Amino acid sequence: MLLLRCPSINLLIPALHPKLSRKKKKTIKSNRAFLLLHCRSRLAYDSGMTSTSVAAHDITIGILALQGAFREHTMILRQSACKLVTRRKWIFKEVRTVSELDSCDALIIPGGESTAISLIAQQTNLLEPLRNFVKVLKKPTWGTCAGLILLAEATNGSKEGGQELIGGLDVQVNRNHFGRQVESFEAELDLSFLGEINAHESSSPLEPEPPFKAIFIRAPIVEHILHSKSDAHPTKALTDNSTVTQSCDTINNREPVEILARVPAADAETGAIVAVRQANIFGTSFHPELTGDIRIHVWWLEQVLQMIDQKRSVKRN
Repeated sequence: MLLLRCPSINLLIPALHPKLSRKKKKTIKSNRAFLLLHCRSRLAYDSGMTSTSVAAHDITIGILALQGAFREHTMILRQSACKLVTRRKWIFKEVRTVSELDSCDALIIPGGESTAISLIAQQTNLLEPLRNFVKVLKKPTWGTCAGLILLAEATNGSKEGGQELIGGLDVQVNRNHFGRQVESFEAELDLSFLGEINAHESSSPLEPEPPFKAIFIRAPIVEHILHSKSDAHPTKALTDNSTVTQSCDTINNREPVEILARVPAADAETGAIVAVRQANIFGTSFHPELTGDIRIHVWWLEQVLQMIDQKRSVKRN
């Protein structure tokens, strides 16, 4: 399939946002990241994979390929699978149709433009199947940046009638919390849950897990954990033309939301929430697919294995 590209840019980005507690400043180059995520003229890449039947023990991971950095996720997933010891075969498939989604055991919703992804999903009749995949079938799903926005039950900073949400995560997110593209940054995050894996060569059971260098590009944050629909509300910082958008679902005694990471702050409990998990759903406001660090992808694939094994065990019993 033909691939259209936008003109190349080379943008210097401050490594740490002014809202963070650290004073040391660095810069990172973003010559491709913004275009990969937000260029609307980029056409979806066709991986050439067909929906052939696979053995029961194979695991198919779908990457929603409507817009955004889906190719980057696919590449890093292939690297990550090599770190796992399993007899199962991993299949990584770009998802654009309902039939492709139906063949998946788990799904990644990549970073990009959440409004564009939502509109394309509606136009291709994928929105309701995506909701069913996440909230009814409860298959493992991971959303990065725009994906986190789409998986939230409520979003702040949306224009009236701006987009439909998939929902599933009982959280309210604030879009573009740190500002515009030029205010994108890089921050080191302490991700204790990565201690469950051994993908980093320098790590050992006796050493703390090295920080994860996370890239934030027009990133959202988790503002509130929702216990009911009435918990969703706009913040005072919003302009008059923004509103709280909610998914069509209701919140009824679902599993609790686990906070997995915060942006560094003077008080560890007050930093902005940038990674959460609730049952089968995992969300990050940053972009692990744009780094060379595969640890989060390795960890998530391990979680997928565990969830699939648990479901099959329940069915057998």
